Amino acid sequence: MYRVISRQYHSTKGVFGFIPKPSKEFQLDKRIIDARAQNSKAYRWVESYRNHAHRVASINPVPFQEPAKTESHLLEYSRYGLSRYDSVDLLGVVNSDTTSALTVEQLEQLLQQIYCGTSSIELAYIENEHEREWLTENYEQLFHSTLATSDKKEIAELLLKSQAFDNFLATKFPTVKRYGGEGAESIMAFYRQLFLCAAEADLSNIVVGMPHRGKLNVLTTLFQTRPVKIFRKFKGLPEFPADAKAMCDIANHFNTSTDININGKTIHLNMLNNPSHLEAVNPVSMGKTRAKQLSLQDGPYQLNPSNSSKVVNIQLHGDAAFVGQGINQECLMMADVPHFDVGGSIHMIVNNQVGFTTPGERGRGTRYASDLAKSIMAPVFHVNGDDPEALTKITKLAFAYQQKFGKDVFIDLNCFRRWGHNELDDPTFTSPLLYNVIHNRSSVPDLYAKKLLESGDLTQSDIDTVVKSHHEFLNSELQSVNSYQPEKSYFERQWSGIQQAGNEITTWDTGVDYSLLNLIAQTSVRCPEDFALHPHLRKHHVEARLRKIAEGNRIDWATAEAMAIGSLMYQGYQVRISGEDIGRGTFSQRHAMFIDQNTNEIYIPLNDLEGGAGGKLELANSILSEEAVLGFEYGMAIDNPNNLVIWEAQFGDFFNGAQIIIDTFLTTGETKWMVCNGLVMLLPHGFDGAASEHSSCRIERFLQMTDSKESTPDGDDVNFEVINPSTPAQYFHALRRQQIRNYRKPLVVVAPKTLLRLSECVSTHAELAPGTFFQTVIGDATVSDPKKIKRVILCSGKHYYNLNNERLASKNGEVAIVRLESLCPFPTQRIQEELAKYSNLREVVWSQEEHRNMGAWSFVQPRFENMCGKRIAYRGRYEGSTIAVGVSSWHAKEAEEVIKSAFQ
Repeated sequence: MYRVISRQYHSTKGVFGFIPKPSKEFQLDKRIIDARAQNSKAYRWVESYRNHAHRVASINPVPFQEPAKTESHLLEYSRYGLSRYDSVDLLGVVNSDTTSALTVEQLEQLLQQIYCGTSSIELAYIENEHEREWLTENYEQLFHSTLATSDKKEIAELLLKSQAFDNFLATKFPTVKRYGGEGAESIMAFYRQLFLCAAEADLSNIVVGMPHRGKLNVLTTLFQTRPVKIFRKFKGLPEFPADAKAMCDIANHFNTSTDININGKTIHLNMLNNPSHLEAVNPVSMGKTRAKQLSLQDGPYQLNPSNSSKVVNIQLHGDAAFVGQGINQECLMMADVPHFDVGGSIHMIVNNQVGFTTPGERGRGTRYASDLAKSIMAPVFHVNGDDPEALTKITKLAFAYQQKFGKDVFIDLNCFRRWGHNELDDPTFTSPLLYNVIHNRSSVPDLYAKKLLESGDLTQSDIDTVVKSHHEFLNSELQSVNSYQPEKSYFERQWSGIQQAGNEITTWDTGVDYSLLNLIAQTSVRCPEDFALHPHLRKHHVEARLRKIAEGNRIDWATAEAMAIGSLMYQGYQVRISGEDIGRGTFSQRHAMFIDQNTNEIYIPLNDLEGGAGGKLELANSILSEEAVLGFEYGMAIDNPNNLVIWEAQFGDFFNGAQIIIDTFLTTGETKWMVCNGLVMLLPHGFDGAASEHSSCRIERFLQMTDSKESTPDGDDVNFEVINPSTPAQYFHALRRQQIRNYRKPLVVVAPKTLLRLSECVSTHAELAPGTFFQTVIGDATVSDPKKIKRVILCSGKHYYNLNNERLASKNGEVAIVRLESLCPFPTQRIQEELAKYSNLREVVWSQEEHRNMGAWSFVQPRFENMCGKRIAYRGRYEGSTIAVGVSSWHAKEAEEVIKSAFQ
């Protein structure tokens, strides 16, 4: 007896953000089964075309080598016991517009036309019978229809406009790298058909992630971006109004957010800003799509999961980048994971058959650039870029598949680059034979226009009119460069009311009445009576939390977090926590979700919070990925300021797997693109004897990435914030402050490990009350006589508790310990206020547990000395090449020396 192994998730009932998809039974018609049995030889032969014909299809527009003949033998009918004049009943064998039987010779001609022409399909690896049957049926039906003349003329017009745009730029801006669409102009046909399908399906939003190749063509021809904006950029002028605090970016990274009208239907289109780090925009586009679904209560957030989403995600890839960048595998592995599923993305690989200067066959170890799609059993359609009509049909089929099955689907558009990686490169250095073919062939628009001329669907006058009128339009846009004023394209729609931060550090009342916090905390550990809660959790988590909140003076870190999140939900904000093991918490501290010990069902107590404005908590346990997951969360955060999005690294150093997202999106998105976000990164940090890995979140790296000033005071307008809070109340206020403020900034929380259960690290209800707020600096409340203080130890985070214990043990009454809770923005004024209390102060030291070349020392020293007017001495570990020693006895000795040195 065989047991079928299938994927199962914890919840069969569903939780917020995950509704199990209903199983769909599929049964093939018995007549077809019988027909295939009777025509088994013919059916096996037809299946060989479905599975193998893509190997010999005419999908390469620039072949410079003869295709291998050895692979066509798989399609020979004689291999399947058939002869030329055998009669084949088509029922159940092939989808045809004729119901009569065909000879093998006639059927071979039909199969060659369908599977060996300018498009083909890969589906041999797809396990689901329903999908396979649907794909073969609908793919074969494509060849029973032709496009209307009006469609052909519209496609030709778009291709000619794309070519005219590239020619115009080549003439007017000959030294500018434009990464044009030459050779891949059929992209226009893809987008055109995509828009038509979206309108017919009554979609509300399209979210696009696209790299440089042909991007400017698409933006100006189809996406309603005025060419003058591009031309202005090429002339060295900024793209934002003068009052925007922005450093700007290159034109190939531009975005658009606009409404397009297709056949009377209005669809909102988002093309996201992309950096030059290839493929990094893909998870961002997925996260943005997911956030749109959240706002619309759509897709995985809707009550009826059988309805397809009104939002679709589109991703364009480069062939070499799709294969080479690991972020793509991470994205695909998220595609069907609860809380990351966006209902399937439509992918197009713009297959130039060369990556930068590397020939395609040396840029991968697989047959196709699209082979990664097989890992998630996504169908792949291969299309010759010279045939925009085939691409139009395939786009329609790909869209229909995504809508029906809610899965990813791929189009591999085989095309070419007319020039090198950019227009200033000479590609013949490295690919002479390929470019000999390219330079001796006509362009895609010219070939298609010629085809329509010969068929009578287009006249030469039509062609001349399109090219001339578009050239005149571009010229008029170029003439208006000097008079054009950049438009404000930010802080609109859901972002209205949000503004850029000011140049002072502001304080925000984030306190909440304790009666509400008490209700929230009680709700956070409440579960249904018939729920089989783990006995350890019942005793050490639930009962312990109820005791602490009843007392109100020993609130721990996890309770403060639950209170902060629940209070924001009560105010109507949506909260999402994402990362590895975040439901339980890496250190088994959070337990925001309970698992029934008998049924494996998930229950999230805070989502049954009574009263309030209806915010929900989404707990997204992620795949073991940092780059794609953080990119996804960034995409969630930039869509709506009312979403508090939190990404928690399992350990602080795991952030380095997401460094590309941090560098190119999180820390620079506002200054490059005027795209704000309030994403929170929780990075557990602390030297606890765990050796180099997992001890440090590399505070120094984040501080180096800020635009904090060394000699003038910071304001809220730093590019992102770094805090190292030392109490649960501080963490509570920091989370609430993210949403309460009228601006959004990314926040790095140097998060604790040992403080999660340290008995001294607790807060009282008074520290959470209305009128309280996040304190950038915490003074020393234990000092009874400030005149006795001769030394101030400045420190940050959990290190305070070790220092304080040493002070208590040594009974040193001449030392005050001041906690720097906010590292960036650097709170100069508050530090000065604290130091001013000590009139007999002789020395200020900075104490840290990190090595001297790590931690906050190199950041704090120049700011403190330049703006506080005092010298500051260093106390901590020596310079080191690794984060921490790997010998426990050495660690213990170092830790003791670090603490004692601060008092010497």
